Formats: sequence, C-alpha cells, structure tokens
Amino acid sequence: MNAIRSSSMGDGPLASGAPAPDHPRRPPSPLDHVSIWGELGDVDHSLRHVDVGGVRTRVLQAGSGPDLILLHGTGGHLEAYARDIAGLADSFRVTAYDMVGHGWSDLPDTPYTIDVLSDHLIGLMDALGISRAHLSGESLGGWVTAWTAAYHPDRVDRLVLNTPGNIANKPEVMARMRDSTLAAVQDPSDPTVRRRVEFLFHHKEMVTDELVNLRRSVYSRDGFLRAINNTLVLQDPVVRKDFAWDPAWVGKVTAPTLLLWTEHDPTGGLDEAAMLLDWLPDARLHVIADAGHWPQWEKPDEFLGAHHDFLILGQDPS
Repeated sequence: MNAIRSSSMGDGPLASGAPAPDHPRRPPSPLDHVSIWGELGDVDHSLRHVDVGGVRTRVLQAGSGPDLILLHGTGGHLEAYARDIAGLADSFRVTAYDMVGHGWSDLPDTPYTIDVLSDHLIGLMDALGISRAHLSGESLGGWVTAWTAAYHPDRVDRLVLNTPGNIANKPEVMARMRDSTLAAVQDPSDPTVRRRVEFLFHHKEMVTDELVNLRRSVYSRDGFLRAINNTLVLQDPVVRKDFAWDPAWVGKVTAPTLLLWTEHDPTGGLDEAAMLLDWLPDARLHVIADAGHWPQWEKPDEFLGAHHDFLILGQDPS
C-alpha cells in the first residue's frame, strides 16, 4: 500500500495517511507494460488529425461519458497517457492530443506561450464539438489547463493539475528544463534522449526502448529544433513573467481542482503544492508515493483511481 498524504483548503499542515508497510515496497516492474499500443489493443479508439485554426492537430479519442481532455508536458506527446487511456475510457470520453508545436501536430513558427497553448486547446474543443470538459494536465499541460480554467471558466468542469512543476518560478529549475530538453533535440541520439526521458521517472528502469525511440522520432522531425525553442521561451524569466504562476490569476480558477503531486517530482516539492492550495479557491492535494514527474506512467492504478474518485464521484481521492 502506498503512503498517501492529502490536504484541502483550511485543513492546516499536510497530514500523513496510511502507515508505511512492514516490508519494503517492490518497485514497479517494466514487465507490467508490454507496449504503448498494446495498452490500447482491446480499446475502441480513433487516432486522426483535426484542423484547429489552421494547425493540423493529432488527436486520440476513446470511450464515452463525460468529456476528459489530457494534456502532456514540454516536448511531449499524447502517448504520455498510454497506460491510462484504456482505464479512463471506462468512465469518460477521453481526448488526448499533441499540443501545437509538439508531437506530430503542426509546428508553426511562433512562441508557444501559455495563452497560445490555451487558445489551441479551446480551438480543439470547438473543432470537436466539446462545450465543457474535465481537464487533466501534466507539467506544462497543467499550467495550460489552469490558465484555461482561469480565463475560460465556462469551458471547464473539474481540473486535475498533475505535477505542474516550478510553481515558485525558480531559475535553476528553468535552466535544467531548458538545457536537458534542448540537448536532446539538438542531438536526438539514444543516450541523450534517454537521459531526458529518465528525468521524468523515479524508477528509471521503467523507461523502455520504445518510449525513447518514440521521443527520438518526434525530436528528429523537420523543424522541431525551432519548435522546441519556441516552447522553451517559457523558461526565459523575462517571457515567463507574463504567465508565471501567480495568485492574481490562479485565484480566478473557480473549478474544483485536484493537485496530483508525487514524492519525487524533480520540478517542485510539496512546498509548492502548498502555495497552490493557498491560491486556489477550491483545491485539495493527493500525493502519490514512490513516483516522479510521470505518475500516470509509474503508478497508473493510483492515477486512475484519483481521477475516478474526484471527477466521477466528486470525492477527494482515498
């Protein structure tokens, strides 16, 4: 059993949940995962490109029910959720997509600031006929979903911010993200890209050759170096200041919000989660033990359970 901590507005200090097990936890095994598309082998789904204001946008949809849109992180792609889509499709109409300038979506030559990424999300919802949806975003995707909830509250039901990262806008975190990502795109060799992917994981042994090679294919696309520079403007403190996490705009998020944190997130600790708990009008925290920046991959069962409890039952994750 994982040790879980949770907190809600007004609950005071973060409290410990279940006691630690008497025996050491067995690390997750990469053998639990066969392949990215093997995860979807028995799930009816569609994978296509949709025109969003002239941007050819890669979209995967599966399941039926309330709409849930999943957003990946910096330099990522929809396969970041490969281990979750089947489980989520039991309860939701799931939409995962490659943000503009990412994955196999178009790479227009313009800075991909948070407002641009948010506008692309709203445009995608319009193109798909989705009037309102639950939003769940990881890392950069969490930043985009929070901004969208603040400035387009009529389009958002509930919100999950999954390891959104660097809420405190620390220059050293920005530099590490910029340098590691740029190095992998400039030299998309196996060792360089593998280091970038391993950054996302607490259990490095879960990084598969397939996942590395997929990221290498993305990073090797014509124009992707220009595109990643257009994304990494967000790691420039001068550009970032217009979009940085700040109570002035975060406080406008009226959607009930789940902060999904981990014990080993390399981009921000529980002190930063506490900042968001103070700023958000209606928020609670769930901490996943023994995971890094990608709990949706390292701990899919707990990730799915948290989404089901919060989005379907309207309860804090147990």
